[in-house]
Amino acid sequence: MKIAARALLRSLVFVMAMPLAGGSALAQEAAPALHLELNAVQPSDKGCRLTFVVNNRLGADLERVAFELALFNEAGAVDRLTVLAFKEMPAGKTKVSRFDIAGADCAKLSRVLINEATECVGTGIEPASCMRRLEATTKTGIAFGL
Repeated sequence: MKIAARALLRSLVFVMAMPLAGGSALAQEAAPALHLELNAVQPSDKGCRLTFVVNNRLGADLERVAFELALFNEAGAVDRLTVLAFKEMPAGKTKVSRFDIAGADCAKLSRVLINEATECVGTGIEPASCMRRLEATTKTGIAFGL
């Protein structure tokens, strides 16, 4: 009888602790972040147009945000470095930004590397936050990330 009672008690403790474990997983998902998605790459009159979707989940407005990107060609060599200024980014806001990279050939673009944040300015925002809390994803066939 004592063994059955202990087993029941262990089961109850396990079941009651599950929501707490789930709560910590939810807290991790909601951690402050700056999400940058390479959403589209297409030829333009000037060269190659990169479209990004940016979501500021850092918990504070960003006055200026800019990243230095390294663009790699089909052979895996760095073709160029360029700085893209995303300008202001209100907290909780999702924003679409497009950049034309003059003279770049989209068909030869194999990888886009976020080299560094050249600007990360906002009230209460540590300048390193834009890189440290950056999440990068892609909807294209081009490798994209840190």
